Amino acid sequence: MGKESAEAKNIKRYHPAPDEGLSPALVQQRMIEGLNNVDCTVATRSVGRIVRDNVCTLFNLINVILAAAVLAVGSYKNCLFMGVVLCNLAIGIFQELRAKRTVDKLSLLSSVKAHVIRGGMPVEIPVDGVVLDDVLALKSGGQVVTDCVVLSGECEVNESFVTGESEPILKHPGDLLLAGSFVVSGECKARAEHVGDENYISTISKGAKQFKKVRSEIMETLKKIIRFVSVIIIPVGGLLFWGQMRLPDNSFNDAVVQTVAALIGMIPEGLMLLTSTVLAVSVIRLSSHKVLVQELYCIEALARVDTLCLDKTGTLTEGTMEVSKVISWGNYPVREAEEALRALCRALPDRNATFEAIAKKYGEKSDWKLTKAVPFSSKTKWSGASFEGKGTYVIGAGEFLFPEMAAGLKSELDRYAKEGRVLLLARSESRFRERGLPEGLKPVAFVLIQDVIRPEAEETLRYFMEQGVDVKVISGDNPLTVSQIAKRTGLKNWDQWVDLSACKTDEEVKAAAARYTVFGRVLPDQKKLLIKALKEAGHTVAMTGDGINDVLALKEADCSIAMASGSDAARNVSQLVLLNSNFDSMPRVVGEGRRSINNIQRSASLFLTKTMYATMLALLFLFIQMPYPFMPIQLTLISAVTIGIPAFILALEPNRARIEGNFLRNILMKAVPGGVTIVMNIVLTVFIGWKLDFPVEMISTICVLLTGFAGLLLILRLCMPFTQIRKILLGFLCALFAGCVVFLPELFSLVPLSGAGWALTGGLALLAAVVLNLLIWGMGKRFGKGRSVGK
Repeated sequence: MGKESAEAKNIKRYHPAPDEGLSPALVQQRMIEGLNNVDCTVATRSVGRIVRDNVCTLFNLINVILAAAVLAVGSYKNCLFMGVVLCNLAIGIFQELRAKRTVDKLSLLSSVKAHVIRGGMPVEIPVDGVVLDDVLALKSGGQVVTDCVVLSGECEVNESFVTGESEPILKHPGDLLLAGSFVVSGECKARAEHVGDENYISTISKGAKQFKKVRSEIMETLKKIIRFVSVIIIPVGGLLFWGQMRLPDNSFNDAVVQTVAALIGMIPEGLMLLTSTVLAVSVIRLSSHKVLVQELYCIEALARVDTLCLDKTGTLTEGTMEVSKVISWGNYPVREAEEALRALCRALPDRNATFEAIAKKYGEKSDWKLTKAVPFSSKTKWSGASFEGKGTYVIGAGEFLFPEMAAGLKSELDRYAKEGRVLLLARSESRFRERGLPEGLKPVAFVLIQDVIRPEAEETLRYFMEQGVDVKVISGDNPLTVSQIAKRTGLKNWDQWVDLSACKTDEEVKAAAARYTVFGRVLPDQKKLLIKALKEAGHTVAMTGDGINDVLALKEADCSIAMASGSDAARNVSQLVLLNSNFDSMPRVVGEGRRSINNIQRSASLFLTKTMYATMLALLFLFIQMPYPFMPIQLTLISAVTIGIPAFILALEPNRARIEGNFLRNILMKAVPGGVTIVMNIVLTVFIGWKLDFPVEMISTICVLLTGFAGLLLILRLCMPFTQIRKILLGFLCALFAGCVVFLPELFSLVPLSGAGWALTGGLALLAAVVLNLLIWGMGKRFGKGRSVGK
């Protein structure tokens, strides 16, 4: 597609040498012509999108229509609820913009970079700096940032983001590499064939980010609530207006104001704002700990995690190793084995932690003449090279080099594996078969390598185990080696390990998932299968990783966490990136998630209480032939004092309690007692007041006092156990409500009460306190151990 397009536009194509690349002058010319790669990565929504998404909502439209209706009948003070709506709007936009700036800034630190050759020199540049015909230098773990053709070298590429096939594909000179794919092993130089929207996939990030959306109970619950209110609000509003118009003493203006009051009470306008604000604040807080949040609702997923799967390298260990010793096998000279290791380091493009350790120990200077090299593959678990006059040397996992090894060799491998990682060096006089091991391969030495444990690993694992999170270690290494590392970090059940290379079927892998703690010799597909099996067993699973072999498992996990020092592939598919590559950030992340979700859950119950009692009252007054007892200005006061202010203060408190139960059920357990109590109070007030021949204004005033009292009573229960900030909050809210009632009665359409009115108010307030506490106790006893209060 791109080549034809370039010819159609008469664009001159260049064919630079792999080691030379384009000259700076040609690069500048390409940039002027607009033939550079467009970085379409969108880390966050644009400013315009944020403003539009906050402003253009169904509830905002309904609020505007209701405000216009009230203005049309001249009841200006009853439009005060729009002030609350506008404040909510401003807060929501401000917090999201603030979070956007934070995320965008951090995204620059973890963004994919392109490595190109220009004027004979390697250069690291932003993705959008790549121009048509640039020479890209690609190596294991790197992302292919634009469609390109291999010029030299060989590599295995994972194109699952484009083709859906997870099997690595070997690429030779002349083959096309697709943007969005990742290099699994090997290295090569390739010429940029297409740029920008002429790539096989139109955007780089789209290819890298095609992972399953986070499963969010909060998001699904809020959508259900909004759908329910959206469906009933218009017909209920129409019927209620018709019913209020039919009342003999009600004017058209009265019917409009009363209907608007009923409908604005039904709208949980602050609920979505509360959720987005709390999560946005979490993003900002986590950024101070060098954690990049790439998917907002993954904070919830991590807070609910009960199983944490760790990749050993880069998580429990620093990702660096050291060679402890080389031990010969079969009297093969150790010095010859060490010289072979030196020659392999010089010949192979592999630059993983194992080869870095060997190179650090023995160097890369060798006069052995290379004839063929086979880079490391995560599938084969070995690499090797043939040398003129020296034969072929292969280094890798013993089980993969000798699937049917002799008992003596296996016994020695197992013994050394208890001390750390052990690789087998093998030799053959024959050359490599087509992508296969040479014939006559014989073991010559064991290479013992020690992982460096992260200093914070033990404390972090202890935190998760104390929190009841089941920790599992998944690695491609020998299970005995991984088990010993798990033991050194203090992991519980470190001795329950399994070698997944012995599992021949998917069913065996799934059966192992629940039974074992340490998994060794795990292939990328098996990692994904383990995560899937744990999820099918009902667990919420988080996965950490830093390599290309972790990508499939990271995509499958409920919450994926990558180290910034890892591969582009791992970072791009993960929802969280630890920018300091430090595992000890994890407890802070989980703690922040728990704070957010617990506080959203508690504060959301206040909004749902209002929606619940307003909806029930609206439905009841379709049949009660009496004026609706509230005015919009009165509900604005009640909402501000008993919902708006406390919800946002409580939502930002510290809270590290474990997440328990279903989100909807938990908020209903808190909201139902308050909603039912308020409805009971209003209905009793209306009927008793009507029997005692109270004026409509007095009935309305009593309803305001009782609803405010019940709301404050609910906040009292939610504030238990008390902290200093909760005491101050409750005192302030009581004073604010009392102050508005005493000093601003005209503004809120309140009238003085008679002696009978105060008696009714006092009696119903006492009844409300008893009923509310009985309902809370009853629901706690019926549905769970008192989770309906506080926390």
